[in-house]
Amino acid sequence: MDEEITRKRKGEAPRTADDESTESKETEVVKLRQDVGLISGICIIVGTVIGSGIFISPKSVLLNVGAVGPCLIIWAACGVLSTLGSLCLAELGTMITKSGGEYPYLMEALGPIPAFLFSWTSLIVLKPSSFAIICLSFAEYVSAAFYPGCDPPPAVIKCLAAAAIMTIVLVNSLSVKLASYVQNFFTAAKMIIVIIIIVSGIVLLAQGNTQNFNNSFEGAKVSVGSISLAFYNGLWAYDGWNQLNYITEELKNPYKNLPLAIIIGIPLVTVCYILINIAYFTVMTPTELLQSPAVAVTFGDRVLYPAAWIVPLFVAFSTIGAANGSCFTAGRLVYVAGREGHMLKLLSYVSIKRLTPAPAIIFLGIVAIIYTIPADINTLINYFSFAVWIFYGLTISGLIVMRFTKKDLKRPIKVPIVIPVLVVLVSIYLVLAPIIDSPDWAYLYCTLFIFSGLVFYIPFIHFKVRWAQKITKPITKHLQMLMEVVPSEKVKE
Repeated sequence: MDEEITRKRKGEAPRTADDESTESKETEVVKLRQDVGLISGICIIVGTVIGSGIFISPKSVLLNVGAVGPCLIIWAACGVLSTLGSLCLAELGTMITKSGGEYPYLMEALGPIPAFLFSWTSLIVLKPSSFAIICLSFAEYVSAAFYPGCDPPPAVIKCLAAAAIMTIVLVNSLSVKLASYVQNFFTAAKMIIVIIIIVSGIVLLAQGNTQNFNNSFEGAKVSVGSISLAFYNGLWAYDGWNQLNYITEELKNPYKNLPLAIIIGIPLVTVCYILINIAYFTVMTPTELLQSPAVAVTFGDRVLYPAAWIVPLFVAFSTIGAANGSCFTAGRLVYVAGREGHMLKLLSYVSIKRLTPAPAIIFLGIVAIIYTIPADINTLINYFSFAVWIFYGLTISGLIVMRFTKKDLKRPIKVPIVIPVLVVLVSIYLVLAPIIDSPDWAYLYCTLFIFSGLVFYIPFIHFKVRWAQKITKPITKHLQMLMEVVPSEKVKE
């Protein structure tokens, strides 16, 4: 009423319904929607973690430790470490409810330089290479059906992997709900093959197939370096335990659903992995497992014949589901880095019609396709793990730092301080052990690449050199019109 009197005194026309409608439209904000519930959150964790790793890593873990007993202990220890790490991230995720995973936590705790180096390494190497490896694994399983008795041509595998990447990028760019539905479907599909393998293993154990577990520590080769490399390959299969923190802004009721999804999802995966490995050893000796070109396929041939074709089909479902989950979460990391000014601003733009971070997802897909050109999966896994555990250790050390520097921050979840301390110590071991046991120039090159991000950070982020904007501004303008995207939080006209 007071507003109407003021308008009359100024000689202005009274407010109409059209004015109110226009104002409401002007104040409507373009931002990411909270469309991800608890079930979808659990499916994202399970769907992202259970992918290609459990079907390619068992051989590498066994190769590094040499016996069944240490192998199973490594798988269990990797699950415990992932659970402890996820609990630490649950505290960080409910304390700092921003998408982007480790990025906003490093920014808040340790400052912009560690956060930038993480985003630099993740955006250029870690996330797209992981996305590419998963899609290459998918392509190998799918193409193998068309080339019985021989290896598929590399060109076929790479083209199929690139096609899978482009399809997943399209789905994630179109709709958050569509990507969630796809994730839920493939998670259900992969759980079918996981259940088939686990139930088959239990039945075989009940029938007395326990001979491969006798003297299970005989022939073990345990050293500082071999254990760390075994952890690298085991943790690759668990990679994704932190993925839900990348989409906190899109999670319904994150204070409740984030920790619940983590507490349910990670232990579920751990139990499944241990039982799957036990199932493998019920039908294969360690030597046979090491000689198998595809462990799950060999298992299927021996146990499920003549329905062995089920295994490669559902393994393909598993890998494509993991690739979809990886794209969904990694795209949010690119989005947040662009929003914070640590990457091109265009990468923080949101589709007007779809309300998805389409530019960030498309960028991730382009870089991933580049990584499908070369391929040495085991080497990539080792260096991927080396780099990623540097930043996991830094992130969780940031949690310890904030216990003292930001005591007033609300912490809906607060883990005992011994947990982050233990995870940081294990991270230091995982980073240093391979270098101490078997020095390799590649680790130095990996470290140098991480710090090479400072070459871009110092001039363009810290000193804000402006000349580059003259080049990028017109490009950004045209791409913005082409993709119909606007900056996040921009008011609709």
